Amino acid sequence: MRHSTRDQQMRQRIAQEAARLIATEGVRDYGAAKRKAAERLGAPDTRNMPRNTEIEAELVSYQSLFQRNEQPRHLQSLRRAAVQAMGFFERFRPRLTGSVLSGTADKHSDVNLHLFAATPEEVFIYLMEQQLPFEEGQRRFRFGRDEQHTVPVVRFMAGEVPIEAAIFSEEGIRQPPRSPIDSRPMERAGLARVEALLEEAEPVES
Repeated sequence: MRHSTRDQQMRQRIAQEAARLIATEGVRDYGAAKRKAAERLGAPDTRNMPRNTEIEAELVSYQSLFQRNEQPRHLQSLRRAAVQAMGFFERFRPRLTGSVLSGTADKHSDVNLHLFAATPEEVFIYLMEQQLPFEEGQRRFRFGRDEQHTVPVVRFMAGEVPIEAAIFSEEGIRQPPRSPIDSRPMERAGLARVEALLEEAEPVES
C-alpha cells in the first residue's frame, strides 16, 4: 500500500510539472511534457505516467492559480484571431479545434483550424490568390484505435498569431479525428459558436 501511495504521488507530481512546462515553457506536446517532467523529477524510467487528461486538469488548475489574468487575455486574443481566420476561409467550412476552443490556450499557442475541400490544392490556390504567404506541411491524425492518416496543413501568420489549418476531404467534416487528450472524437466548433464564446467571456481584469 505504501508503494502504491508513493507511485500515485509521483504520478501527480509528474502531471503538475508537465502542466507547468506547458504553461510556462511552451511545450505543446503532452507526451514530451510528461517525459521531460519525469526526467526533472528524477523518475525518467517510471511506468506510472499520468494520462493526458490528468495533465490537462492540472494545466487548468495552474492557469487559474498563476495566470488568472494573463491567460484569459491571451485566450480572447486567439479566439478573435480565430474568428477572423474562419471568416477568411468561409468557403472551406472552417472549424476551430484544440486549446483555443477548449480554453487552455496561452501566449505559446497557435490557432488550429480544420478546413474541408475537394483537394488541398483548392486551399493553396486560394491563399496564393489572396497573396497571403504560407508554408505547406503535414500532420498525422488518429481516426480509429489503430488508424492514422497524414493530412496536409498550411501555416501562416495573422498579425502576431500563428495559424495552422489542416485540410481534410469534404466528407471529413462528418469524420473528426481522435483527440490526443482523451482519444474521443475531436471537438470542433463553427464560426457561430466561436463568436458566442467571445461574447460569453467575462471581462478580464487589466
